[in-house]
Amino acid sequence: MEQLRAELSHLLGEKLSRLECITEKPDTALWSLYDSHGHPMPLLARSFTTPGLARQLAWKISMLARSGTVRMPVVYGVMTHEEHPGPDVLLMERLRGVPVEAPSRTPERWEQLKDQIVEALLAWHRVDSHGCVGNVDSTQENIWPSWYRQRVEVLWSTLNQYKNTGLTMQERRMLFRTRECLDEMFAGFSDNCVLIHGHFSLRSMLKDARSDQLLAMVSPGVVLWAPREYELFRLFDTPLAESLFWHYLQRAPVAESFLWRRWLYVLWDEVAQLLQTGRMNRAAFDTASKSLLPWVA
Repeated sequence: MEQLRAELSHLLGEKLSRLECITEKPDTALWSLYDSHGHPMPLLARSFTTPGLARQLAWKISMLARSGTVRMPVVYGVMTHEEHPGPDVLLMERLRGVPVEAPSRTPERWEQLKDQIVEALLAWHRVDSHGCVGNVDSTQENIWPSWYRQRVEVLWSTLNQYKNTGLTMQERRMLFRTRECLDEMFAGFSDNCVLIHGHFSLRSMLKDARSDQLLAMVSPGVVLWAPREYELFRLFDTPLAESLFWHYLQRAPVAESFLWRRWLYVLWDEVAQLLQTGRMNRAAFDTASKSLLPWVA
């Protein structure tokens, strides 16, 4: 932390009195900055252990801001390390508000907030990729089922390079069976790829604590172009998330087959987290495995 504080002080031209960690995960951390007098500064620093990720997300945030109707944090700059080791850092605007996962004051306000969220999502989802699919740094002309199979195969081959992943033989068997069933799971798929947030959840949105009005969206993922259904699969872990999930589908339906592909996405997203950070959400993995059983039997 001291090295990061010194580097940010040099970059900003002002000695920072301290950094305060807001959230920390194995691959990233979010820091609030305090000036030489101990006052909070109007910007945040997000550090990344993966080189290049800060620059990718800076570009993604700017694109989402240009293409959408909801506010995104302003990106002030990216700090990288080429001559000596250290985390890449994304400097961005500090926004006010509380996460949308905080309950609204009344059911009516929650309904209004869901309308605002869905409209904000649809503004991005109306931006067509014109045949492209993939991450910010590696988009390609392809169809989604083929691109997603590539992703699954890369994750599977990487997983098999490690002996102690914490996965049981039964869990590995489930992963293998979903690989074998990919063609059936994507049979008849025809949805085009659009601009997506890429890491959409109730925690990635901010609202006003008093009025329950949507203020901004934050923390996008690196996936740039994907079908609309891939935006929604994380909305399953709480009743509020499920409520928002069905609210979107009432406004803008997707294929009925998403009801089982949803769990395929959850399952392999947890594998990706395991490989990237050494940890995964065991409850989410187990829920996805059980939900997929009827489709891979």
